[in-house]
Amino acid sequence: MNGSLRFPATCALWFLLAAIFIPRAARTEDNPALPGFQAETSDPRAIAIADEVMQALGGRSAWDGTRFVRWHFFGRRMHYWDKWSGDVRIEAGDRLVLMNIQSRKGRVWDKGVEVTHPDSLAPRLAKGFGWWTNDMYWVFMPYKLKDSGVRLRHVGERAMQDGRPADVLELTFTGVGLTPENKYEVLVDKETHLVGEWSFYEKSSDSEAGFTMPWKSWHKVGNIMLAGNHGRDKEADWKLAVYDQLPKSVFTSPDSVALP
Repeated sequence: MNGSLRFPATCALWFLLAAIFIPRAARTEDNPALPGFQAETSDPRAIAIADEVMQALGGRSAWDGTRFVRWHFFGRRMHYWDKWSGDVRIEAGDRLVLMNIQSRKGRVWDKGVEVTHPDSLAPRLAKGFGWWTNDMYWVFMPYKLKDSGVRLRHVGERAMQDGRPADVLELTFTGVGLTPENKYEVLVDKETHLVGEWSFYEKSSDSEAGFTMPWKSWHKVGNIMLAGNHGRDKEADWKLAVYDQLPKSVFTSPDSVALP
């Protein structure tokens, strides 16, 4: 910007007042949609609620500034994810997958032996990508309400299973993910603005949910909020962690990871 450019006094006053009186959730620049978000077919109320959710989670800058995350999906698979590079490490029983989710290239070990033949490696990498796609959504879905391909609708209000009132967001998808025909109903707690429950529909035309699960035990991990209870009869130890730094070997070496 040219250093000689000056805002008129009235404009400067407007921006000052806006900064003070307009809620952060209403300032869309705080939570810009990703390219490809279906803004034209999403409704404004749903978008505003999505922005409120992001603020309750810690804010967009905190999410974007978080680089390394770890979680244990229902005790089955341990994930390490470098959000900035796309590198992931997935420990799933006897199988270890080190790959990049953007290029979908990587290495796989089965029972300690590296899989090198292309015909055997390709389906294992595809399986690893499917694991990551599914397991990541169970932890980070609330941060992805304005992702590419997402269409948001506010479909009313209703009580969650525990009786708390909630706004209901309907999520459908266009041309993204492994199962774009899925639909979700995401219930946002009207008091905390955090996701409190979700329902999954295999197809967007389905009227009966495949499951309804809670999002509970919200707590701060690093600079962001994460839920530690996703139902299924008991609260699993999700081993949620955020790291400012991780050794490069986490994403390049089959050696065991020893981290707090």
